[in-house]
Amino acid sequence: MPPASPRTSWRAYGLACVVAAVLGVVAAGAEPLELPEVPASPVRASGASAPVEVALDLTRFGKDSAYGLAPLAPVLTVSADVAAGSPPALAPRGGGIPSGRGMWIWLPERTEGGDAAAIVARAVATGLTHVYVRTGSSRQGFQAAAFLESLLPAAHAAGLRVYGWDFPYLDDVPADVARAMTAITYRTATGHRIDGFVPDIETGSEGTRLTAETATWYSNALRTAAGPDYPLIVCVPAPTPRRIESFPYAAIVPTYDAVAPMVYWLNRQPDTDVLAALSYLSQFGRPVQPVGQAYDGGPEGGRAGPPPPDEIRRFLGAAEAGGATAVSFWSWQHASPEIWATLAAAPEFVVPADTPLSAPQIAAVQTQLASQGYAAPVNAVWDAATQAALREFQVEAGLLPTPGLDAATLADLLGPSAPRIG
Repeated sequence: MPPASPRTSWRAYGLACVVAAVLGVVAAGAEPLELPEVPASPVRASGASAPVEVALDLTRFGKDSAYGLAPLAPVLTVSADVAAGSPPALAPRGGGIPSGRGMWIWLPERTEGGDAAAIVARAVATGLTHVYVRTGSSRQGFQAAAFLESLLPAAHAAGLRVYGWDFPYLDDVPADVARAMTAITYRTATGHRIDGFVPDIETGSEGTRLTAETATWYSNALRTAAGPDYPLIVCVPAPTPRRIESFPYAAIVPTYDAVAPMVYWLNRQPDTDVLAALSYLSQFGRPVQPVGQAYDGGPEGGRAGPPPPDEIRRFLGAAEAGGATAVSFWSWQHASPEIWATLAAAPEFVVPADTPLSAPQIAAVQTQLASQGYAAPVNAVWDAATQAALREFQVEAGLLPTPGLDAATLADLLGPSAPRIG
């Protein structure tokens, strides 16, 4: 866990104070809307002493509000036991989007047997900086409390970020947003929260009620509920020429802080596919963070078996050369030992401390600073503006200002952040 700093002095206020100050608790007597798949009582992991209890009145997010009319603030009720509970493990601040290499977790029981210590050990040994954990779906509700209770403290202690991901079917947008906020506000017994949230917006063939209208309604309502500083990354299908004709990328991507296209190359080539995705999605002005294939594509018409090391290396090299500052792979439970070994040995998407940085590494640092609210240009040049942004970050973090990127600064910049909500 990072050392105490001016930012961590917020801890004494507790989560209830943060929620009240940032989100705004309405006057007593407001009646929240009860929505399907959202428990009426707070979600409580085994042993959790102070769960966050939030009820969102999503009737205030009418469809008209998704198209430019300012929606009213979400209505919240916070249980009294939050105020008496343990404070958050980190001070709320502007959170950051992913940086470096990550892996997606689908089924915890098939991910190192659900053992949080083993998951963290493998992630650290492989050089991962973050993991994505499935928190729920429209069909299954919020389902990650027990797993997050064990994983979040262990991951954060090792400097790993944990992003929650969810599958919204968009046939009940208010319920989808409410479930997302359940994941975003969930707090472990020791005060840990996820470091950001990722909706996996799929095509109609996956059962999603996808239209530009429903996707925009969901995205804008989620942004309003989570707040402008909360890291939201959207996972979307790869923009193939055929999919561009029907998938509403332009209606979805601009609402988020980054976009993670699923670049599963199957029987094609990883480098050409990832470069095409980067080229198309960059028009929306958001960092593009491709998700690579680490599973057997044979059942989907691809080559049999997980991709060989050469294809993983080509994906990584092309993604970094094309301007991505983070990548990840689907999924942990499918990756072969050869894929894990290839990732551990790969030089791409690694930012070292106390050494001159390459252009892609500088861009990664700049992107991370900018995503946390600092005025860093993203031009892959270690210029005066970048150094000024870094100094501002160091001062606010209680770190010694340095002209370069020292180990303490790097750990704080890329580590968990308890991003502000609301």
